[in-house]
Amino acid sequence: MTLNEIMSSSLITVEMDDSLKAVKEIFDNASIHHILVVEQQSLLGIISDRDLLKSITPSLGTVAETNHDISILNKKAHQIMSRKLITLEPDASIKNAIDIFNQHDISCIPIIDKEKKAIGIVSWRDILKTL
Repeated sequence: MTLNEIMSSSLITVEMDDSLKAVKEIFDNASIHHILVVEQQSLLGIISDRDLLKSITPSLGTVAETNHDISILNKKAHQIMSRKLITLEPDASIKNAIDIFNQHDISCIPIIDKEKKAIGIVSWRDILKTL
């Protein structure tokens, strides 16, 4: 079985200069754990919900919120995205993905075409559902 058969092709993306406020709104309103950072569909990075949580303060949105907490949301996506991407092409096997998940501390693998454009994403959850 290939990744093309199990990948999610409904991608949610942001651009490099989109604010963390926009990124937070996406995570707050969509049931996803990863957002791809693209420029003209070329994959440049990825932001996980954990990356965002590490960047913002726990007091955000509470009565203890400060102006500094709010200003963090003005940071840009490129400031917190992971740049060292491990990708696969859609014809890669599920075994290839499992090997990558076992070798690296990542929770998803962006799927790219020959031109390095993002066309899908596979998470370890997708692998487990398939198996």
